[in-house]
Amino acid sequence: MATETHETERKYDLDDLDPDTPLPALGSLPGVGEETGGEVHELDAVYYDTADLRLASTRATLRRRTGGADAGWHLKLPVGGDTREELRLPLGEPGGGAADEEPGGDAVPEEFVRVLAARTRGAALVPVVRLRTRRTTRLLRDAEGRALAEIADDAVRAERLDGGGGAESGDAEVPWREAEVELTGTGTAALLDAVGERWREAGIRRAAGPSKLVRALTETGTPPPPLAPAAERDTAGGHLLRYLRVQYLAFLDREAGVRRDRPDSVHKARVALRRTRSALRSHRTLLDRGRVDALRAELKWLAGALGTDRDREVLEERLRGLLADVEGPLLFGPAEARLTTWAVRAGDTSRATVLAALDDPRCRALLDDWATLLCAPPLTSAAVRPAPKHFRKAIKKEGRRSRRLLARALALPHGPARDVALHEARKKTKRLRYAAESARPVLGKPAKRRTREAKALTSLLGHHHDGVEARAVLLRLATQAQAAGEAGFTWGLLYGREEARARGYEEEAGRLRAEGERAGGG
Repeated sequence: MATETHETERKYDLDDLDPDTPLPALGSLPGVGEETGGEVHELDAVYYDTADLRLASTRATLRRRTGGADAGWHLKLPVGGDTREELRLPLGEPGGGAADEEPGGDAVPEEFVRVLAARTRGAALVPVVRLRTRRTTRLLRDAEGRALAEIADDAVRAERLDGGGGAESGDAEVPWREAEVELTGTGTAALLDAVGERWREAGIRRAAGPSKLVRALTETGTPPPPLAPAAERDTAGGHLLRYLRVQYLAFLDREAGVRRDRPDSVHKARVALRRTRSALRSHRTLLDRGRVDALRAELKWLAGALGTDRDREVLEERLRGLLADVEGPLLFGPAEARLTTWAVRAGDTSRATVLAALDDPRCRALLDDWATLLCAPPLTSAAVRPAPKHFRKAIKKEGRRSRRLLARALALPHGPARDVALHEARKKTKRLRYAAESARPVLGKPAKRRTREAKALTSLLGHHHDGVEARAVLLRLATQAQAAGEAGFTWGLLYGREEARARGYEEEAGRLRAEGERAGGG
Protein backbone atom coordinates (compact mmCIF):
# COMPACT_ATOMS: atom_id res chain seq x y z
CA MET A 1 0.00 0.00 0.00
CA ALA A 2 1.23 3.45 -0.87
CA THR A 3 2.56 5.79 1.78
CA GLU A 4 1.02 9.25 1.84
CA THR A 5 2.42 12.68 2.52
CA HIS A 6 1.60 16.30 1.76
CA GLU A 7 4.07 18.65 0.12
CA THR A 8 3.84 22.42 0.11
CA GLU A 9 6.22 24.04 -2.34
CA ARG A 10 6.72 26.88 -4.78
CA LYS A 11 8.67 26.80 -8.02
CA TYR A 12 10.79 29.55 -9.57
CA ASP A 13 12.27 30.04 -13.03
CA LEU A 14 16.05 30.54 -13.12
CA ASP A 15 16.43 30.89 -16.88
CA ASP A 16 17.66 34.46 -16.54
CA LEU A 17 20.44 33.47 -14.14
CA ASP A 18 23.84 32.47 -15.41
CA PRO A 19 24.22 28.68 -14.95
CA ASP A 20 27.14 29.25 -12.58
CA THR A 21 25.39 31.93 -10.50
CA PRO A 22 24.26 30.59 -7.12
CA LEU A 23 20.88 31.34 -5.62
CA PRO A 24 20.74 34.27 -3.19
CA ALA A 25 21.59 33.27 0.40
CA LEU A 26 18.60 32.85 2.73
CA GLY A 27 20.22 32.33 6.12
CA SER A 28 19.36 35.86 7.29
CA LEU A 29 15.59 35.54 6.75
CA PRO A 30 13.36 36.02 9.82
CA GLY A 31 13.14 32.78 11.81
CA VAL A 32 16.03 31.15 9.93
CA GLY A 33 19.09 30.32 11.98
CA GLU A 34 21.30 28.88 9.25
CA GLU A 35 21.38 27.56 5.71
CA THR A 36 23.21 24.26 5.36
CA GLY A 37 23.92 21.60 2.78
CA GLY A 38 24.91 21.77 -0.84
CA GLU A 39 24.46 18.07 -1.63
CA VAL A 40 24.15 17.09 -5.27
CA HIS A 41 21.74 14.37 -6.47
CA GLU A 42 21.31 12.87 -9.92
CA LEU A 43 17.60 12.17 -10.52
CA ASP A 44 16.11 10.28 -13.46
CA ALA A 45 12.32 10.36 -13.75
CA VAL A 46 9.88 9.11 -16.37
CA TYR A 47 6.43 10.71 -16.30
CA TYR A 48 3.40 8.70 -17.34
CA ASP A 49 0.15 9.96 -18.81
CA THR A 50 -2.45 9.02 -21.39
CA ALA A 51 -1.76 9.72 -25.04
CA ASP A 52 -3.96 12.83 -24.87
CA LEU A 53 -2.48 13.97 -21.51
CA ARG A 54 -5.53 13.50 -19.29
CA LEU A 55 -3.51 13.55 -16.08
CA ALA A 56 -1.66 16.77 -16.84
CA SER A 57 -4.87 18.52 -17.91
CA THR A 58 -6.47 17.61 -14.56
CA ARG A 59 -3.51 18.65 -12.35
CA ALA A 60 -2.19 15.15 -11.55
CA THR A 61 1.32 13.81 -12.15
CA LEU A 62 2.65 10.26 -12.09
CA ARG A 63 6.33 9.42 -12.30
CA ARG A 64 8.82 6.62 -11.75
CA ARG A 65 12.07 8.03 -10.40
CA THR A 66 15.48 6.66 -9.58
CA GLY A 67 18.19 8.48 -7.68
CA GLY A 68 17.88 10.57 -4.55
CA ALA A 69 16.45 9.55 -1.19
CA ASP A 70 12.91 8.87 -2.41
CA ALA A 71 13.35 6.68 -5.48
CA GLY A 72 10.11 4.98 -6.47
CA TRP A 73 6.70 5.64 -7.97
CA HIS A 74 5.22 9.03 -7.07
CA LEU A 75 1.62 10.08 -7.69
CA LYS A 76 0.80 13.72 -6.93
CA LEU A 77 -2.77 14.96 -6.58
CA PRO A 78 -3.92 18.55 -5.94
CA VAL A 79 -5.08 19.61 -2.50
CA GLY A 80 -5.22 23.39 -2.81
CA GLY A 81 -2.93 26.38 -3.14
CA ASP A 82 0.72 25.36 -2.98
CA THR A 83 -0.06 21.96 -1.44
CA ARG A 84 -0.31 18.58 -3.12
CA GLU A 85 -0.81 15.09 -1.76
CA GLU A 86 1.90 12.64 -2.77
CA LEU A 87 1.42 8.87 -2.80
CA ARG A 88 4.58 6.77 -2.97
CA LEU A 89 5.31 3.15 -3.79
CA PRO A 90 8.85 1.76 -3.66
CA LEU A 91 10.52 0.19 -6.65
CA GLY A 92 10.46 -3.57 -6.43
CA GLU A 93 6.74 -3.69 -5.62
CA PRO A 94 4.61 -5.89 -7.93
CA GLY A 95 4.31 -3.95 -11.16
CA GLY A 96 6.75 -1.34 -9.89
CA GLY A 97 9.95 -2.52 -11.51
CA ALA A 98 13.33 -3.10 -9.94
CA ALA A 99 15.39 -0.26 -8.54
CA ASP A 100 18.14 -0.64 -11.09
CA GLU A 101 15.93 -1.01 -14.17
CA GLU A 102 16.03 1.55 -16.93
CA PRO A 103 12.89 3.64 -16.24
CA GLY A 104 10.07 3.72 -18.76
CA GLY A 105 9.61 0.07 -19.60
CA ASP A 106 7.67 -1.33 -16.64
CA ALA A 107 3.97 -1.25 -15.82
CA VAL A 108 2.30 1.31 -13.61
CA PRO A 109 1.40 -0.20 -10.21
CA GLU A 110 -2.20 -1.37 -10.14
CA GLU A 111 -2.93 0.64 -6.99
CA PHE A 112 -2.19 3.87 -8.87
CA VAL A 113 -4.16 2.71 -11.91
CA ARG A 114 -7.24 2.37 -9.67
CA VAL A 115 -6.74 5.76 -8.00
CA LEU A 116 -6.47 7.43 -11.43
CA ALA A 117 -9.40 5.59 -13.02
CA ALA A 118 -11.70 8.63 -13.21
CA ARG A 119 -8.96 10.71 -14.82
CA THR A 120 -7.80 8.15 -17.37
CA ARG A 121 -11.31 6.87 -18.22
CA GLY A 122 -9.85 3.59 -19.46
CA ALA A 123 -7.01 5.05 -21.52
CA ALA A 124 -3.60 3.43 -21.07
CA LEU A 125 -0.87 5.13 -19.06
CA VAL A 126 2.31 5.35 -21.13
CA PRO A 127 5.71 7.09 -20.75
CA VAL A 128 5.48 10.63 -22.15
CA VAL A 129 8.48 12.54 -20.78
CA ARG A 130 11.84 11.73 -19.26
CA LEU A 131 13.49 14.29 -17.00
CA ARG A 132 17.12 14.06 -15.95
CA THR A 133 17.80 16.48 -13.12
CA ARG A 134 21.01 17.48 -11.40
CA ARG A 135 19.70 18.75 -8.06
CA THR A 136 21.64 20.75 -5.51
CA THR A 137 19.84 20.94 -2.17
CA ARG A 138 20.18 23.15 0.87
CA LEU A 139 18.25 23.22 4.14
CA LEU A 140 16.95 26.20 6.05
CA ARG A 141 17.04 25.55 9.81
CA ASP A 142 15.84 27.53 12.80
CA ALA A 143 18.02 28.54 15.75
CA GLU A 144 17.48 25.14 17.37
CA GLY A 145 18.59 23.29 14.24
CA ARG A 146 15.12 22.13 13.20
CA ALA A 147 14.49 21.87 9.46
CA LEU A 148 12.18 24.53 8.02
CA ALA A 149 12.45 24.18 4.25
CA GLU A 150 14.48 22.53 1.52
CA ILE A 151 15.85 24.61 -1.33
CA ALA A 152 16.43 22.70 -4.56
CA ASP A 153 18.42 24.20 -7.44
CA ASP A 154 17.58 22.00 -10.44
CA ALA A 155 19.35 21.77 -13.79
CA VAL A 156 16.78 19.88 -15.89
CA ARG A 157 16.97 18.12 -19.24
CA ALA A 158 13.65 17.01 -20.76
CA GLU A 159 13.11 14.40 -23.45
CA ARG A 160 9.81 13.43 -25.07
CA LEU A 161 9.14 9.70 -25.14
CA ASP A 162 5.76 9.60 -26.91
CA GLY A 163 6.56 11.48 -30.11
CA GLY A 164 4.43 14.42 -28.99
CA GLY A 165 5.07 17.82 -30.51
CA GLY A 166 6.86 16.28 -33.45
CA ALA A 167 9.73 15.03 -31.26
CA GLU A 168 10.85 11.44 -31.38
CA SER A 169 12.42 9.49 -28.55
CA GLY A 170 16.14 10.13 -28.59
CA ASP A 171 15.85 13.64 -30.11
CA ALA A 172 17.72 16.53 -28.53
CA GLU A 173 16.80 17.29 -24.96
CA VAL A 174 15.32 20.60 -23.78
CA PRO A 175 17.30 22.13 -20.88
CA TRP A 176 16.27 24.65 -18.25
CA ARG A 177 17.05 25.67 -14.69
CA GLU A 178 14.53 26.11 -11.91
CA ALA A 179 14.33 26.21 -8.13
CA GLU A 180 11.90 24.68 -5.64
CA VAL A 181 11.23 25.74 -2.06
CA GLU A 182 9.48 22.98 -0.11
CA LEU A 183 8.40 23.27 3.50
CA THR A 184 9.71 20.63 5.89
CA GLY A 185 9.32 20.16 9.61
CA THR A 186 8.06 23.37 11.21
CA GLY A 187 8.29 25.58 8.13
CA THR A 188 5.32 27.90 7.45
CA ALA A 189 3.73 29.77 4.56
CA ALA A 190 5.27 32.96 5.97
CA LEU A 191 8.70 31.49 5.26
CA LEU A 192 7.68 30.75 1.66
CA ASP A 193 6.63 34.38 1.33
CA ALA A 194 9.94 35.59 2.75
CA VAL A 195 11.93 33.41 0.34
CA GLY A 196 9.83 34.65 -2.55
CA GLU A 197 10.39 38.29 -1.57
CA ARG A 198 14.15 37.81 -1.28
CA TRP A 199 14.29 36.18 -4.68
CA ARG A 200 12.05 38.81 -6.29
CA GLU A 201 14.57 41.42 -5.16
CA ALA A 202 17.20 39.42 -7.06
CA GLY A 203 15.06 39.31 -10.21
CA ILE A 204 13.83 35.72 -9.75
CA ARG A 205 10.13 35.12 -10.53
CA ARG A 206 7.61 32.37 -9.78
CA ALA A 207 7.39 29.65 -12.42
CA ALA A 208 4.58 30.05 -14.92
CA GLY A 209 3.59 26.37 -14.84
CA PRO A 210 2.62 24.15 -11.91
CA SER A 211 5.13 21.35 -12.53
CA LYS A 212 8.20 20.20 -14.43
CA LEU A 213 5.97 17.94 -16.49
CA VAL A 214 3.79 20.79 -17.74
CA ARG A 215 6.87 22.82 -18.64
CA ALA A 216 8.43 19.86 -20.45
CA LEU A 217 5.24 19.29 -22.44
CA THR A 218 4.99 22.98 -23.29
CA GLU A 219 8.67 23.29 -24.25
CA THR A 220 8.34 20.32 -26.62
CA GLY A 221 5.30 21.77 -28.36
CA THR A 222 2.36 19.88 -26.82
CA PRO A 223 1.03 21.59 -23.70
CA PRO A 224 -1.78 19.85 -21.78
CA PRO A 225 -5.11 20.52 -23.52
CA PRO A 226 -7.46 22.86 -21.63
CA LEU A 227 -10.56 21.30 -20.09
CA ALA A 228 -12.69 24.13 -21.39
CA PRO A 229 -12.09 26.37 -24.40
CA ALA A 230 -11.45 30.06 -23.95
CA ALA A 231 -14.70 31.99 -23.71
CA GLU A 232 -15.52 35.64 -23.41
CA ARG A 233 -15.00 36.41 -19.76
CA ASP A 234 -18.12 38.51 -19.26
CA THR A 235 -20.53 36.28 -21.16
CA ALA A 236 -23.01 34.01 -19.44
CA GLY A 237 -21.56 30.98 -21.24
CA GLY A 238 -18.01 31.82 -20.21
CA HIS A 239 -18.90 32.02 -16.53
CA LEU A 240 -20.93 28.82 -16.69
CA LEU A 241 -18.08 26.87 -18.30
CA ARG A 242 -15.64 28.02 -15.63
CA TYR A 243 -18.05 26.92 -12.90
CA LEU A 244 -18.60 23.51 -14.54
CA ARG A 245 -14.85 23.03 -14.89
CA VAL A 246 -14.32 23.64 -11.17
CA GLN A 247 -16.96 21.01 -10.33
CA TYR A 248 -15.45 18.46 -12.71
CA LEU A 249 -12.00 18.83 -11.18
CA ALA A 250 -13.49 18.69 -7.68
CA PHE A 251 -15.18 15.41 -8.52
CA LEU A 252 -11.98 13.89 -9.90
CA ASP A 253 -10.07 14.88 -6.76
CA ARG A 254 -12.73 13.49 -4.43
CA GLU A 255 -13.29 10.33 -6.48
CA ALA A 256 -9.66 9.39 -5.83
CA GLY A 257 -10.37 9.92 -2.12
CA VAL A 258 -13.49 7.75 -2.29
CA ARG A 259 -11.47 4.86 -3.68
CA ARG A 260 -9.00 5.26 -0.82
CA ASP A 261 -11.84 5.55 1.74
CA ARG A 262 -10.84 9.06 2.82
CA PRO A 263 -13.14 10.93 5.25
CA ASP A 264 -15.80 13.15 3.67
CA SER A 265 -14.73 12.21 0.13
CA VAL A 266 -18.06 10.59 -0.74
CA HIS A 267 -19.95 13.65 0.45
CA LYS A 268 -17.82 16.14 -1.49
CA ALA A 269 -17.80 14.01 -4.65
CA ARG A 270 -21.58 13.86 -4.46
CA VAL A 271 -21.80 17.63 -3.99
CA ALA A 272 -19.75 18.19 -7.16
CA LEU A 273 -22.16 15.93 -9.07
CA ARG A 274 -25.17 17.75 -7.70
CA ARG A 275 -23.76 21.20 -8.39
CA THR A 276 -23.07 20.22 -11.98
CA ARG A 277 -26.50 18.73 -12.49
CA SER A 278 -28.15 21.76 -10.91
CA ALA A 279 -26.14 24.20 -13.06
CA LEU A 280 -27.10 22.33 -16.22
CA ARG A 281 -30.74 22.71 -15.19
CA SER A 282 -30.69 26.31 -13.94
CA HIS A 283 -28.70 27.54 -16.96
CA ARG A 284 -30.28 25.24 -19.52
CA THR A 285 -30.88 28.08 -21.99
CA LEU A 286 -27.11 28.40 -22.47
CA LEU A 287 -26.59 24.80 -23.63
CA ASP A 288 -28.19 22.49 -26.18
CA ARG A 289 -30.65 20.50 -24.05
CA GLY A 290 -30.45 17.55 -26.41
CA ARG A 291 -26.79 17.25 -25.47
CA VAL A 292 -27.04 17.79 -21.73
CA ASP A 293 -30.30 16.14 -20.60
CA ALA A 294 -28.81 12.64 -20.85
CA LEU A 295 -25.78 13.76 -18.87
CA ARG A 296 -28.02 15.22 -16.17
CA ALA A 297 -29.78 11.85 -15.85
CA GLU A 298 -26.47 10.02 -15.47
CA LEU A 299 -25.21 12.54 -12.91
CA LYS A 300 -28.36 11.85 -10.90
CA TRP A 301 -27.71 8.11 -11.10
CA LEU A 302 -24.13 8.39 -9.86
CA ALA A 303 -25.02 10.85 -7.11
CA GLY A 304 -27.69 8.41 -5.97
CA ALA A 305 -25.23 5.52 -5.90
CA LEU A 306 -22.78 7.55 -3.83
CA GLY A 307 -25.64 8.68 -1.64
CA THR A 308 -26.11 5.20 -0.17
CA ASP A 309 -22.83 5.52 1.70
CA ARG A 310 -23.20 9.19 2.61
CA ASP A 311 -26.78 8.75 3.85
CA ARG A 312 -25.75 5.78 5.98
CA GLU A 313 -22.90 7.83 7.44
CA VAL A 314 -25.21 10.72 8.33
CA LEU A 315 -27.83 8.41 9.82
CA GLU A 316 -25.33 6.56 11.97
CA GLU A 317 -23.98 9.82 13.39
CA ARG A 318 -27.50 11.07 14.08
CA LEU A 319 -28.67 7.84 15.75
CA ARG A 320 -25.58 7.57 17.93
CA GLY A 321 -26.14 11.16 19.04
CA LEU A 322 -29.75 10.38 19.94
CA LEU A 323 -28.75 7.28 21.87
CA ALA A 324 -26.02 9.15 23.75
CA ASP A 325 -28.65 11.59 25.04
CA VAL A 326 -30.81 8.87 26.59
CA GLU A 327 -30.73 9.00 30.37
CA GLY A 328 -29.44 5.82 32.04
CA PRO A 329 -32.76 4.61 33.52
CA LEU A 330 -34.41 4.96 30.10
CA LEU A 331 -31.83 2.84 28.27
CA PHE A 332 -33.29 -0.67 27.98
CA GLY A 333 -31.67 -3.71 26.40
CA PRO A 334 -28.50 -3.91 24.27
CA ALA A 335 -29.43 -0.81 22.26
CA GLU A 336 -25.85 0.30 21.50
CA ALA A 337 -24.84 -3.17 20.32
CA ARG A 338 -27.88 -3.42 18.06
CA LEU A 339 -27.16 -0.01 16.53
CA THR A 340 -23.51 -0.99 15.94
CA THR A 341 -24.61 -4.19 14.20
CA TRP A 342 -26.90 -2.19 11.91
CA ALA A 343 -24.15 0.37 11.17
CA VAL A 344 -21.52 -2.27 10.29
CA ARG A 345 -23.85 -4.17 7.99
CA ALA A 346 -25.14 -1.01 6.32
CA GLY A 347 -21.58 0.32 5.94
CA ASP A 348 -20.32 -2.84 4.23
CA THR A 349 -23.24 -2.77 1.82
CA SER A 350 -23.01 0.94 1.02
CA ARG A 351 -19.24 0.85 0.49
CA ALA A 352 -19.61 -2.01 -1.96
CA THR A 353 -22.37 -0.12 -3.79
CA VAL A 354 -20.19 2.96 -4.18
CA LEU A 355 -17.17 1.09 -5.54
CA ALA A 356 -19.35 -0.95 -7.90
CA ALA A 357 -20.80 2.27 -9.32
CA LEU A 358 -17.37 3.85 -9.84
CA ASP A 359 -16.14 0.72 -11.63
CA ASP A 360 -19.28 0.43 -13.75
CA PRO A 361 -18.78 1.10 -17.50
CA ARG A 362 -21.76 3.42 -17.12
CA CYS A 363 -19.64 5.67 -14.90
CA ARG A 364 -16.83 5.75 -17.47
CA ALA A 365 -19.31 6.74 -20.17
CA LEU A 366 -20.64 9.49 -17.90
CA LEU A 367 -17.13 10.87 -17.36
CA ASP A 368 -16.48 10.78 -21.10
CA ASP A 369 -19.65 12.79 -21.73
CA TRP A 370 -18.78 15.23 -18.93
CA ALA A 371 -15.29 15.81 -20.33
CA THR A 372 -16.69 16.22 -23.84
CA LEU A 373 -19.17 18.81 -22.59
CA LEU A 374 -16.27 20.87 -21.23
CA CYS A 375 -13.93 20.44 -24.18
CA ALA A 376 -16.58 21.02 -26.86
CA PRO A 377 -19.45 22.80 -25.09
CA PRO A 378 -22.75 22.89 -27.02
CA LEU A 379 -23.36 26.58 -26.31
CA THR A 380 -26.48 28.24 -27.65
CA SER A 381 -26.83 31.76 -28.99
CA ALA A 382 -27.96 32.86 -25.52
CA ALA A 383 -24.51 32.04 -24.12
CA VAL A 384 -23.02 35.23 -25.53
CA ARG A 385 -25.36 37.44 -23.52
CA PRO A 386 -23.99 39.52 -20.64
CA ALA A 387 -23.54 37.35 -17.58
CA PRO A 388 -25.15 39.59 -14.90
CA LYS A 389 -28.57 39.72 -16.58
CA HIS A 390 -28.67 35.97 -17.19
CA PHE A 391 -27.59 35.00 -13.67
CA ARG A 392 -30.03 37.40 -11.99
CA LYS A 393 -32.86 35.91 -14.04
CA ALA A 394 -31.80 32.33 -13.19
CA ILE A 395 -31.75 33.10 -9.46
CA LYS A 396 -35.21 34.70 -9.59
CA LYS A 397 -36.68 31.66 -11.36
CA GLU A 398 -35.20 29.22 -8.87
CA GLY A 399 -36.31 31.43 -5.98
CA ARG A 400 -39.92 31.41 -7.17
CA ARG A 401 -39.92 27.62 -7.52
CA SER A 402 -38.45 27.18 -4.06
CA ARG A 403 -40.95 29.47 -2.35
CA ARG A 404 -43.92 27.94 -4.17
CA LEU A 405 -43.05 24.37 -3.21
CA LEU A 406 -42.26 25.30 0.39
CA ALA A 407 -45.61 27.07 0.74
CA ARG A 408 -47.45 24.03 -0.62
CA ALA A 409 -45.60 21.70 1.75
CA LEU A 410 -46.26 23.77 4.86
CA ALA A 411 -49.96 23.98 3.97
CA LEU A 412 -50.25 20.19 4.35
CA PRO A 413 -51.02 18.56 7.71
CA HIS A 414 -48.13 17.04 9.65
CA GLY A 415 -47.45 13.54 8.33
CA PRO A 416 -45.94 11.51 5.47
CA ALA A 417 -47.37 13.70 2.70
CA ARG A 418 -45.84 16.81 4.23
CA ASP A 419 -42.53 14.98 4.72
CA VAL A 420 -42.38 14.16 1.00
CA ALA A 421 -43.38 17.68 0.00
CA LEU A 422 -40.78 19.26 2.26
CA HIS A 423 -38.13 17.03 0.75
CA GLU A 424 -39.10 18.23 -2.73
CA ALA A 425 -38.99 21.83 -1.52
CA ARG A 426 -35.54 21.17 -0.12
CA LYS A 427 -34.28 19.94 -3.49
CA LYS A 428 -35.59 23.05 -5.24
CA THR A 429 -34.09 25.29 -2.56
CA LYS A 430 -30.76 23.55 -2.98
CA ARG A 431 -30.96 24.32 -6.69
CA LEU A 432 -31.52 27.97 -5.76
CA ARG A 433 -28.49 27.81 -3.50
CA TYR A 434 -26.29 26.42 -6.26
CA ALA A 435 -27.61 28.96 -8.79
CA ALA A 436 -26.75 31.79 -6.42
CA GLU A 437 -23.38 30.21 -5.66
CA SER A 438 -22.48 29.99 -9.35
CA ALA A 439 -23.42 33.66 -9.73
CA ARG A 440 -21.14 34.99 -6.99
CA PRO A 441 -18.22 35.84 -9.34
CA VAL A 442 -20.72 37.79 -11.46
CA LEU A 443 -23.10 39.43 -8.99
CA GLY A 444 -20.97 39.66 -5.86
CA LYS A 445 -22.66 40.43 -2.51
CA PRO A 446 -26.30 39.96 -3.61
CA ALA A 447 -25.51 36.44 -4.82
CA LYS A 448 -23.53 35.76 -1.66
CA ARG A 449 -26.53 36.82 0.44
CA ARG A 450 -28.91 34.59 -1.52
CA THR A 451 -26.48 31.70 -1.18
CA ARG A 452 -26.36 32.17 2.58
CA GLU A 453 -30.17 32.37 2.90
CA ALA A 454 -30.76 29.32 0.72
CA LYS A 455 -28.09 27.37 2.57
CA ALA A 456 -29.78 28.06 5.91
CA LEU A 457 -33.11 26.78 4.60
CA THR A 458 -31.66 23.70 2.87
CA SER A 459 -29.74 22.84 6.03
CA LEU A 460 -32.93 23.04 8.08
CA LEU A 461 -34.93 20.97 5.61
CA GLY A 462 -32.01 18.54 5.40
CA HIS A 463 -32.20 17.97 9.15
CA HIS A 464 -35.92 17.37 8.75
CA HIS A 465 -35.37 14.78 6.01
CA ASP A 466 -32.62 13.09 8.03
CA GLY A 467 -35.14 12.81 10.86
CA VAL A 468 -37.64 11.14 8.53
CA GLU A 469 -35.00 8.60 7.51
CA ALA A 470 -33.92 8.13 11.12
CA ARG A 471 -37.49 7.30 12.19
CA ALA A 472 -37.66 4.62 9.51
CA VAL A 473 -34.45 3.03 10.82
CA LEU A 474 -35.65 3.30 14.44
CA LEU A 475 -38.82 1.47 13.48
CA ARG A 476 -36.79 -1.35 11.92
CA LEU A 477 -34.50 -1.56 14.95
CA ALA A 478 -37.52 -1.70 17.27
CA THR A 479 -39.04 -4.51 15.19
CA GLN A 480 -35.76 -6.47 15.28
CA ALA A 481 -35.43 -5.93 19.02
CA GLN A 482 -38.95 -7.16 19.63
CA ALA A 483 -38.37 -10.26 17.51
CA ALA A 484 -35.25 -11.00 19.61
CA GLY A 485 -37.17 -10.65 22.86
CA GLU A 486 -35.53 -7.34 23.77
CA ALA A 487 -37.27 -4.34 25.26
CA GLY A 488 -38.30 -1.84 22.58
CA PHE A 489 -38.92 1.10 24.90
CA THR A 490 -35.71 2.96 24.04
CA TRP A 491 -36.38 2.82 20.30
CA GLY A 492 -39.90 4.13 20.84
CA LEU A 493 -38.53 6.94 23.02
CA LEU A 494 -36.09 7.99 20.29
CA TYR A 495 -38.84 7.81 17.67
CA GLY A 496 -40.94 10.18 19.72
CA ARG A 497 -38.07 12.60 20.18
CA GLU A 498 -37.49 12.65 16.43
CA GLU A 499 -41.18 13.38 15.88
CA ALA A 500 -40.91 16.38 18.19
CA ARG A 501 -37.77 17.63 16.45
CA ALA A 502 -39.54 17.36 13.09
CA ARG A 503 -42.30 19.68 14.24
CA GLY A 504 -39.70 22.17 15.41
CA TYR A 505 -37.95 22.07 12.02
CA GLU A 506 -41.26 22.69 10.27
CA GLU A 507 -42.04 25.69 12.44
CA GLU A 508 -38.58 27.14 11.78
CA ALA A 509 -39.02 26.56 8.03
CA GLY A 510 -42.26 28.54 8.17
CA ARG A 511 -40.47 31.37 9.92
CA LEU A 512 -37.66 31.46 7.32
CA ARG A 513 -40.22 31.43 4.54
CA ALA A 514 -42.05 34.39 6.07
CA GLU A 515 -38.79 36.30 6.44
CA GLY A 516 -37.97 35.64 2.80
CA GLU A 517 -41.39 36.88 1.69
CA ARG A 518 -41.03 40.08 3.72
CA ALA A 519 -37.57 40.66 2.24
CA GLY A 520 -38.99 40.21 -1.25
CA GLY A 521 -36.30 37.66 -2.15
CA GLY A 522 -36.42 36.57 -5.74
